Amino acid sequence: MNRINIDLDENLVKCIQDECDKNITQDINVIVETALEEKNIDNENVSISINAVDKETIQKINKEYRNIDKATDVLSFPIFSREEINCFSNTEESKKMKEIELGDIIICIDVLKEHALEYNTGILREMLYMITHGVCHLLGYDHEILEEKVEMRALEEKILKKIGVGKIEE
Repeated sequence: MNRINIDLDENLVKCIQDECDKNITQDINVIVETALEEKNIDNENVSISINAVDKETIQKINKEYRNIDKATDVLSFPIFSREEINCFSNTEESKKMKEIELGDIIICIDVLKEHALEYNTGILREMLYMITHGVCHLLGYDHEILEEKVEMRALEEKILKKIGVGKIEE
């Protein structure tokens, strides 16, 4: 069983607490645990970082790392490639590593709130979806190729259903 270490920005927790009167810490643990189970990763310790930034900062980061000069809702910075993550899947070699640092997720609460209104999903679902989306990226999932997108979306919906904020019908 994994011990999950999440360096979680208190601004994200406070945002949901203020908006929805809910502590999302347990939901985030379930998100990470479910994604790790799906990848068969069972290392002793798994760490990720989740931070909040403003629109200006996320736009700068998006421009610097993706050459896209606009604000976005979430950015993920995985430590490992998809191939490297796949090597961690429940192998004896990977279990020798006491800790795996998966990477960083950066969320823009302002853009997230805009999307919650635009998509009529609510701030809680948007926040949990963005964290789920980011965790999937840290584990090597992507959505650039249709086959990979289908796989990633299926895992996202499985996780969101498990934490009680499943798919919103359009």
